Amino acid sequence: MRRPAAPHQEAAPDTPYPDRMSKWKATHETPEPLEANDVATVLVGTAVWFVLFIGQLPFYGWYADHGHTWWIWTCLAGTLLGLFGLWYVRARNTALLRDAQSAQSTQQNVQ
Repeated sequence: MRRPAAPHQEAAPDTPYPDRMSKWKATHETPEPLEANDVATVLVGTAVWFVLFIGQLPFYGWYADHGHTWWIWTCLAGTLLGLFGLWYVRARNTALLRDAQSAQSTQQNVQ
Protein backbone atom coordinates (compact mmCIF):
# COMPACT_ATOMS: atom_id res chain seq x y z
CA MET A 1 0.00 0.00 0.00
CA ARG A 2 1.46 3.35 -1.04
CA ARG A 3 1.42 6.42 1.12
CA PRO A 4 -0.01 9.55 -0.43
CA ALA A 5 2.50 12.13 -1.59
CA ALA A 6 3.12 15.13 0.60
CA PRO A 7 1.33 18.26 -0.54
CA HIS A 8 3.53 20.56 -2.59
CA GLN A 9 4.72 23.65 -0.73
CA GLU A 10 4.63 27.05 -2.32
CA ALA A 11 8.14 27.93 -3.44
CA ALA A 12 9.76 31.25 -2.79
CA PRO A 13 10.77 32.91 -6.07
CA ASP A 14 14.49 32.59 -5.30
CA THR A 15 14.34 28.93 -4.21
CA PRO A 16 14.47 26.48 -7.13
CA TYR A 17 14.02 23.29 -5.04
CA PRO A 18 12.14 24.09 -1.84
CA ASP A 19 11.35 20.48 -1.02
CA ARG A 20 14.98 19.34 -1.30
CA MET A 21 17.10 22.17 0.03
CA SER A 22 14.82 24.09 2.39
CA LYS A 23 16.19 22.47 5.56
CA TRP A 24 19.87 22.53 4.57
CA LYS A 25 21.92 25.36 6.01
CA ALA A 26 25.64 25.89 5.49
CA THR A 27 27.41 25.79 8.84
CA HIS A 28 30.96 26.44 7.61
CA GLU A 29 32.83 27.96 4.72
CA THR A 30 33.65 25.90 1.68
CA PRO A 31 37.27 24.68 1.87
CA GLU A 32 39.81 25.58 -0.78
CA PRO A 33 40.39 22.84 -3.39
CA LEU A 34 43.37 20.58 -2.78
CA GLU A 35 46.31 20.77 -5.14
CA ALA A 36 47.50 17.42 -6.45
CA ASN A 37 50.01 16.14 -8.96
CA ASP A 38 47.53 16.07 -11.82
CA VAL A 39 50.09 15.03 -14.42
CA ALA A 40 51.06 11.91 -12.47
CA THR A 41 47.42 11.01 -11.84
CA VAL A 42 46.48 11.25 -15.53
CA LEU A 43 49.68 9.49 -16.57
CA VAL A 44 48.99 6.51 -14.31
CA GLY A 45 45.40 6.24 -15.54
CA THR A 46 46.52 6.41 -19.16
CA ALA A 47 49.17 3.76 -18.55
CA VAL A 48 46.59 1.43 -17.00
CA TRP A 49 44.29 1.79 -20.02
CA PHE A 50 47.22 1.18 -22.37
CA VAL A 51 48.36 -1.95 -20.50
CA LEU A 52 44.81 -3.29 -20.59
CA PHE A 53 44.62 -2.60 -24.34
CA ILE A 54 47.93 -4.37 -25.06
CA GLY A 55 47.03 -7.23 -22.72
CA GLN A 56 43.76 -7.91 -24.53
CA LEU A 57 45.07 -7.73 -28.10
CA PRO A 58 46.35 -11.37 -28.20
CA PHE A 59 42.83 -12.53 -27.35
CA TYR A 60 41.07 -10.54 -30.07
CA GLY A 61 39.71 -13.72 -31.68
CA TRP A 62 38.10 -14.90 -28.47
CA TYR A 63 36.58 -11.46 -27.86
CA ALA A 64 35.26 -11.40 -31.45
CA ASP A 65 33.75 -14.88 -31.10
CA HIS A 66 31.90 -13.90 -27.92
CA GLY A 67 30.87 -10.39 -29.01
CA HIS A 68 33.16 -8.57 -26.58
CA THR A 69 35.46 -6.66 -28.92
CA TRP A 70 34.13 -3.44 -27.45
CA TRP A 71 36.28 -4.20 -24.38
CA ILE A 72 39.41 -3.77 -26.48
CA TRP A 73 38.16 -0.59 -28.14
CA THR A 74 37.14 0.82 -24.77
CA CYS A 75 40.72 0.40 -23.55
CA LEU A 76 42.01 2.11 -26.69
CA ALA A 77 39.54 4.97 -26.20
CA GLY A 78 40.66 5.30 -22.57
CA THR A 79 44.27 5.50 -23.72
CA LEU A 80 43.54 8.16 -26.33
CA LEU A 81 41.41 10.21 -23.94
CA GLY A 82 44.17 9.89 -21.36
CA LEU A 83 46.69 11.30 -23.83
CA PHE A 84 44.36 14.24 -24.46
CA GLY A 85 43.97 14.65 -20.68
CA LEU A 86 47.75 14.63 -20.27
CA TRP A 87 48.10 17.41 -22.84
CA TYR A 88 45.28 19.38 -21.17
CA VAL A 89 46.68 19.07 -17.64
CA ARG A 90 50.14 20.16 -18.76
CA ALA A 91 48.69 23.15 -20.60
CA ARG A 92 46.61 24.05 -17.54
CA ASN A 93 49.62 23.84 -15.23
CA THR A 94 51.66 26.02 -17.60
CA ALA A 95 48.87 28.62 -17.74
CA LEU A 96 48.51 28.66 -13.95
CA LEU A 97 52.25 29.10 -13.51
CA ARG A 98 52.33 31.88 -16.09
CA ASP A 99 49.43 33.70 -14.38
CA ALA A 100 51.08 33.37 -10.97
CA GLN A 101 54.34 34.81 -12.31
CA SER A 102 52.46 37.63 -14.02
CA ALA A 103 50.61 38.50 -10.82
CA GLN A 104 53.86 38.40 -8.85
CA SER A 105 55.67 40.70 -11.28
CA THR A 106 52.71 43.10 -11.29
CA GLN A 107 52.75 43.18 -7.50
CA GLN A 108 56.51 43.91 -7.48
CA ASN A 109 56.06 46.75 -10.00
CA VAL A 110 53.43 48.38 -7.78
CA GLN A 111 55.76 48.47 -4.79
